[in-house]
Parts: sequence; structure tokens; C-alpha cells
Amino acid sequence: PAVRRVALRFNVMDRPVTPVKTHKVPVPYLGGVGIFVGVVGSLAIVRGLTHFSTGTLHALRGLLWGGLVILALGLIDDLKKPDGLTFYMKFLFQFAASALLIAFDIRIRFVQPVWLANVLTVLWVTGISNAINLIDIMDGLAASQSFVAATAFLLIAIPTEAVYVNVAAVAVAGASLAFLPHNFSKQHKIFMGDAGSLTLGFWLAGFSLGTEYSRLNQVGVFAPLLILGLPVYDTFFVSCLRLLQGKSPFLGSRDHLAQKLRGLGLTGRQVVLVFAAVAATLSAAAFFLTLTPFYIS
Repeated sequence: PAVRRVALRFNVMDRPVTPVKTHKVPVPYLGGVGIFVGVVGSLAIVRGLTHFSTGTLHALRGLLWGGLVILALGLIDDLKKPDGLTFYMKFLFQFAASALLIAFDIRIRFVQPVWLANVLTVLWVTGISNAINLIDIMDGLAASQSFVAATAFLLIAIPTEAVYVNVAAVAVAGASLAFLPHNFSKQHKIFMGDAGSLTLGFWLAGFSLGTEYSRLNQVGVFAPLLILGLPVYDTFFVSCLRLLQGKSPFLGSRDHLAQKLRGLGLTGRQVVLVFAAVAATLSAAAFFLTLTPFYIS
């Protein structure tokens, strides 16, 4: 509610001036700022009540500093709407935030040599950040997917004692869930904007790099792809469609999977529930995959 009042005061609104917009009246942005403050505030409280190891604090700082860079990117892009930043500039910010994660030792570890692992880390973090951003086309969709994914990373990280993933994933899951009533509200609606969706995607990518998946089997490393399967699939699906049509994959259009389901007669909330159910099923499969002992020779 506080950031909504700020958005109204300074006229930070998402106006339906392009064909891809589905809402009919201007809606306040800045929901992403509220999510960021909620996550950072909860982590600050936990930090005051808990003794973290040096490694955990180091990793949490990496998530927060990198998240701050992505938040700045999203805010600048939201304030420059409807034109927004060029995708070149967005990638520059995202590469910088990914480099911050690597600097704080959050990276892919099962690939050698290290330089290749770092390159793949940058591509993974950038890809997931944009995947969550691209599915933010319907009330509750990005927030519900983030809630399910953060919860899944939490459950997988608990046995491995990846403490930074545990506490940060709880904070992100809580902030995503708390945002939903405000996003669904008819009288007091607010959008998370790119500031919210890009930051949530960045954090989810960071969680995926912070725990071990292959303690019992080698294919467990694919668990993050299952957990984030819907956003990844939708991004791949939309990009392929646009390229086949001779369009840029970086421009908005109304060809997302969620919009296809709306075309079949489902309401917006039904689409969100279907997406959440599928994401939860994929996340459960990922969870059990990490607990199943089998080996491939």
C-alpha cells in the first residue's frame, strides 16, 4: 500500500497505450519495490536474531547487491515506459548483476573449466531473470510462479544446509505470496513492473546455484530446469514463434502460453491456478529427483 501511494503521488503508472496491454485503465507500478523492501527487511530482521556463518553472509550480500542492480534496471525501464530501455542496455545491467553473483562465489560448480562455468552462470541468471519478466503478463502469474519456485528451492536446500538459500527463499516466497492480494485487487491494484519480475527472476536463479542436486544421482542437476520449467518453456516457445514469424523475440506480443489458455475460455485466475499447479507438479518431480539414488554409467 505504501509504494502504491508513492506511485500515485508521482504518477508512476502503467498506461494501456500499446496493443499488448490487456488492462483498460492506468495501474500504479512500483510493486517490485515493495517486494524488494519486504525481502530485504525480513532478512535484516533474521540477521538481527540469528548468527550466520561468514559464508552465508557473503552469499546473502551477493544476492542483495546483485538484486539492487536488477531493481535499478527495472525501475529505470518502468519509468521510461512505454518505450523503456533497449534490450542491449538491459543485458548490460543483467550481465553486471550476474558478475556480482560470481564475485560473491555464487556460480555453476559442476562445469569445468571455471571460465566456462562463469559464462554459463551469466547466461543462466540472465535467462531466468528475463523468463520471469516475460511471463508477467497477467495478474498473479509471475508472483505465483516465484512463490512455487522459491518454496521448491527451499525444500531441496534444507537437507544440504545451504543456509543462505533457506532464509532468502523463505523471504522471496513470503514476499511473492503477500503481493498477490494487491495484484488481484480491483480497487487498489498495483503491478510489480519490471523492477519486480526481473528481481524475482534474478533471485530465483541465484537460489538455483546455491545448493547441491546430485548427491544421490547425476541427473539431479536438471532439477532447477524442472522447477523453473514453465517460465523457461514459455520463453523458448514465444521466442521460437516470433522468430518463425520474422519478428524480434525482444518485442512484446500476445502469443504467450497463458494468453493461449485465455483464448480457450479460461479466466485469468484459472490460468494462474493451472500454471501454479503445473509448476508445483514439476517442482515435486524435481524434489523427488534429488532424493532418488540411481547412477548412469
